[in-house]
Amino acid sequence: MANLLGVVLFAVFILVSVSLHEAGHMLTAKAFGMKVTRYFVGFGPTLWSFRRGETEYGIKGIPLGGFCKIVGMTPQDDDVEPADQPRAMWRYPVWKRTIVMSAGSITHFALALGALWVMAISVGLPNPKAPTTEAGFKAEPAVIALAPCVVVENANRACQAGDPASPAAKAQLKDGDRITAVNGKPVSTWGDMLDVVRATEPGTATVDYVRDGKPATATVDLAAVQRPPLGDPKGAASSVAALGVGLRPTTPARIEYGPVAAIGATADFTGTMAVQTAHAMQRIPQKVPALWTAITGGERDMDTPISVVGASRLGGEFVANDAWYGFFMLFVSLNFFIGVFNLLPLLPLDGGHIAIAWFERVRSWLYARLRRPDPGRVDYLKLMPITYAVILIGGAFTLLTVTADVINPITLFSR
Repeated sequence: MANLLGVVLFAVFILVSVSLHEAGHMLTAKAFGMKVTRYFVGFGPTLWSFRRGETEYGIKGIPLGGFCKIVGMTPQDDDVEPADQPRAMWRYPVWKRTIVMSAGSITHFALALGALWVMAISVGLPNPKAPTTEAGFKAEPAVIALAPCVVVENANRACQAGDPASPAAKAQLKDGDRITAVNGKPVSTWGDMLDVVRATEPGTATVDYVRDGKPATATVDLAAVQRPPLGDPKGAASSVAALGVGLRPTTPARIEYGPVAAIGATADFTGTMAVQTAHAMQRIPQKVPALWTAITGGERDMDTPISVVGASRLGGEFVANDAWYGFFMLFVSLNFFIGVFNLLPLLPLDGGHIAIAWFERVRSWLYARLRRPDPGRVDYLKLMPITYAVILIGGAFTLLTVTADVINPITLFSR
């Protein structure tokens, strides 16, 4: 039930974000005097609507987005009434059209930045100094967090009835103890401890540790478990020893900020997110084969793109596991990605309309300097083959990601 609630809640968040995107277009267009005839949430048959002034507002039956109708977006629009010609969007200065077309993405950025600022002052933002890679975690001091049990088989799952208790817990070790040696072999980092424990035979072993600044020694009965080689999670599993502990990082994973300091922290994190988004978009073509592999029965690559369906499923997992921090970070990341993606200079995206508007402006400026007649507006009809190609490729990619998210979804928590 919690999972379903999370799926629905995240889907509603996405719908609200897209609706606000369209509201950004509408409000800026109205502010400049452009005529907006329709603003609807959803697509398909109209469920409810009302008219205020010259604009019809309403809700449609398929809650998969929204739209607003601005009169005369291009010179080729043939549904502009003669009386509305002076208010057609294409007649307005390029800077005004740029603001209107970018308002949707700006709305997504505002949602992401606002959510990040609230998180910064309430629950904190990721600490840039905290380890994020396997090598980084291995370099942390060997400070332990007791596991509730030991999973004997090579499986990523939670503890179940019948699983043996943690050897470290049975030996009276505690959370926060720092391991310094195992069977007399010195240990300084988490990686050292993993190597030494794995190299030790299961059974009785001595563990030296420091608690509250005082050294001590415990006798531990190391458990025998099946694990793949360190650094090779897909390698063949073999029998090794386990202490029944996890890493307790000494570097805090998150940092909370005051209201003013949170502004700078939000900006810094946004810069990091921008770089990550750019890299993710560059990798999209490379990930298409991996998506097809996931659909045809192979393992789902955790780094493959996800659709709105996949994002909603992850939202459900976060709620079901009481991981609200991840839920809101996913909301932030998705809004930021949509904002950036929508500004790509491709029709029918908003960025495509912005690129054409500025192309017209620059071309007119050059022709004026060359004392040649203004070539006029770009003929959108001649660009329709490219537009259809973008729609076709985008539609196929969306279908691919949705199918993968239904058949073989990404899962962040053990089942």
